[in-house]
Formats: sequence, structure tokens, C-alpha cells
Amino acid sequence: MRPVALCAAALIAGSALGQQKYELSDTDEWTLVDSVDPSTPAGLLATARKALAAGENKRAANLATDWIKRYPRDPFLADAYLLRGNALQARGEYFKALFDYEFVARAYPASEAFVTVIQRELQIGVEYARGMKRLWLGMRILNADDVAEELLIRVQERMPGSRLAEKAAIELADHYFRKREMRLAVEMYSIFLENHPSSDQVSKARRRLIYAELATFKGPPFDASGLHEARARLNELIALEPAAAERIGADALLVRIDESDAQKLLVTARWYLTTGDPIAGELIIRRMVARYPRTVATADALRLMRNVISLLPPSVLTEAPNYAALQRALLGSGPGGIAEP
Repeated sequence: MRPVALCAAALIAGSALGQQKYELSDTDEWTLVDSVDPSTPAGLLATARKALAAGENKRAANLATDWIKRYPRDPFLADAYLLRGNALQARGEYFKALFDYEFVARAYPASEAFVTVIQRELQIGVEYARGMKRLWLGMRILNADDVAEELLIRVQERMPGSRLAEKAAIELADHYFRKREMRLAVEMYSIFLENHPSSDQVSKARRRLIYAELATFKGPPFDASGLHEARARLNELIALEPAAAERIGADALLVRIDESDAQKLLVTARWYLTTGDPIAGELIIRRMVARYPRTVATADALRLMRNVISLLPPSVLTEAPNYAALQRALLGSGPGGIAEP
């Protein structure tokens, strides 16, 4: 379609919503050929729209409210609700605006207004997620985290695969990350990477996911799955984005992960020893020596083995590594060392 035809189509479509109708004359000038009666539903809606465009937000909201009451079955009811929602949002009454936007999203999913209300809900969701409070008695003092999360989830559900869904996904993941809800952050960054692999936010999501995985590890007595996931994500980052991996100190993070995992194993080994099961304790220490030979935790485990060797049956010692040699290599010789088998 040619540009002139596009303009004409837009103007004719606009007249259906209560705007004036123009046509292009033979002299290439736009001339008014039709004007909407201001007393008709279309004309009244056009008046409300003009008030909003002029910055008369309260008047626009009131006009839209009157219109909705008078014409509850009009074909342009969705546009009236959208207009009133926009007027309320312009007045800073974001939460009230959401009721009108939700009405359109649920009752008119096939309308032209649908995408617009999803955009508006995303804007409000982002503002709430970034710390804006809800109004109460004229003051912004009510926490709106739950509203933000619900809005950002709904945008993704209603427009999957879109740029709006991409924006909502990364905003929700960042929101959980800022709030230190790391398990939710891990889940959301993972969903983002799966659903939006071509986004320009992928690199950030990969880095944040590593930090969030690490933060889920609460210490040696607790579950270490977060450490293992973080190690896998780090190795992936090193392969895909070596420069980014270097900037975040991937090698140092891997050392930290190994030490933390070794400490986890050391706690497990000590528990077995205190419960009178030296065979299971030795098996855990054997695993530590194989996986993390240069960690502080492994050095502590070798010192612990000085008192465990005598408790082990010959069949276990036959399969065990040479702890005496390992102690000399890692700790040096000294009093109380492990005797050669």
C-alpha cells in the first residue's frame, strides 16, 4: 500500500473512534469532509480523548466514566476503558488504572486495545518492581512487590515470545535478585535464557544466574546443588563468553566453589566418624582427595585421617590411597603423621 493510501486508511479508521474525517484533494491538500456529532457516543469519546491529549487528566477520566455508564454495550467500550486507564495512570493512580487495563485484557483479547493495555501493565509492573510504592491516603507507602510480580508474570503469559514478554521476564528475574530471593531468581533467569536465547540481555542473565546459584548455598551442613549448578554455568560462560568470564573472575569463583564443596564433604565425613562409621567417613575423605586435592578442607581431612587409619579393616586400607604419602605431599612431615601401611 502506498504512503498516501496508508494515511487515508489511518484517518478513516480514526473517524470511527470519533475523530474528524479528511480526504486528500486533487491539489494534494487534506480537506475536512466529515465531522462527528459531539452528542453521539463517538463524539463524546473524542471529547474525552482531546481532554487527555490536552493534559486535562481528571476531566478525561470523568468523561470516560460517564461514557462507560451511558454506553455499556457500545462497540468502542474497550477504547473507553483504555482511555480512562490512561487518564488515571497520567494522574499517578497506577493501581486504579490496572482495573481498567485488566478489564480490556480479559474481556477484549482480540481488540486493538489489547496490546496497548499489556504495554501499560508492563510499565506499571516495572515501576513497582523497581521500588515504587502504592498510594494510600495520598501517600506512596504501600509495598507493591506482589502486584509487580503478578503483572510481570501476566505479560509473559498473555504475549509469549514477544519483546514485551522478554522485558517482563528479565525485569522479574532482576526483581527477585534485588530482593535476595535467590531460588526464585535462579528459576526466572533460567526461564529467560530458555525462552529468549537471542536477547541482548543473555550475557547479563548468565552472570546473574551464576551469582544466584552460588547464593543458594547456605553452608557446608546444607544442600550443595547450587554449587554444582554454578560450576556448570561457569564452565558454560567460559566456553561461550571468555571475556565476560574473565571480568567476573571465573577462575577464582571455581576455586571458591571447589573449596565450598570440599567443606561440605568434610562435614559429612566428620558426621560419619562421630556416629561410629569410620569406613563411610574414609570413603568420603577418599572422594575429597580425588576431587579437591589442593583445598584447605582436604588438608583438614588428611589431619583427621591420622586418628582414623587404625580403625579401618585391612580390606579397606588395601583399596585406600596412600594417606601417608599424601600427607607429606600436602602438609609436610611432622609429629603425629600417618604411618606408612
